[in-house]
Amino acid sequence: MRRALNLVDAVGASDRPVPAKVLARITDQHLSTTYHLLRTLVHERYLRREGDGYVLGDRIMALGQPTSRNLAIAKVRPLLQALRDELRAAAYLSLYVDGEIRVVDIADGPDTPRVDLWVGFHDAGHACALGKAVLGGLGEDERADYLSRHDLPDLTRHTITDRASLLREIGAGGPLAVDRQEYSVGTACVAAAFAAPEVVGAVAVSVPAHRLAQVIGRGDALARTARLASLAITG
Repeated sequence: MRRALNLVDAVGASDRPVPAKVLARITDQHLSTTYHLLRTLVHERYLRREGDGYVLGDRIMALGQPTSRNLAIAKVRPLLQALRDELRAAAYLSLYVDGEIRVVDIADGPDTPRVDLWVGFHDAGHACALGKAVLGGLGEDERADYLSRHDLPDLTRHTITDRASLLREIGAGGPLAVDRQEYSVGTACVAAAFAAPEVVGAVAVSVPAHRLAQVIGRGDALARTARLASLAITG
């Protein structure tokens, strides 16, 4: 029973679906044991299997009031999955939370792998399309506050490390923010920001660098998903 509860706790502590291998590592259990317990928990509706991991099931949700943030993420997740399928690219949701830019959900798959987040967003917001989009959606004072608390480290030879240059790009970027191999060589990202009452966020997709122009040409899909994400969070 304790081992099963540890799995439920691990899933509940995450803002996005947790793969079985990650749960096995977190709870220090053999993978075969983890799979056995997960099957039981899913059958009893304590957990639910998503395409890329496990989330809390309706039986657990009925026991207590889920946080408004988790509810908002749950509403946006189908939009991310649809964006992933439409653009054939891993899709991401980012929110500005407590003064930081955080990736709170990812919809990927075997044919649409996520970018390796080798540097946390605390140190990489300036180098990511998601980060640039969120910064562009902030008010001037909030943006200045964020930049005053964060360095702009050089992650690749393409990374913008000068604040004035970064601000010019954010200001001139139009509806889309673009990462041209600034976070990871060989990978490009495109993002669209959205705003809701007390929430600033962005949705994005990542693709091999050679597909960047193709995805920019589908900026309408990103903008539509961002608009729907704003409505989902406020609805």
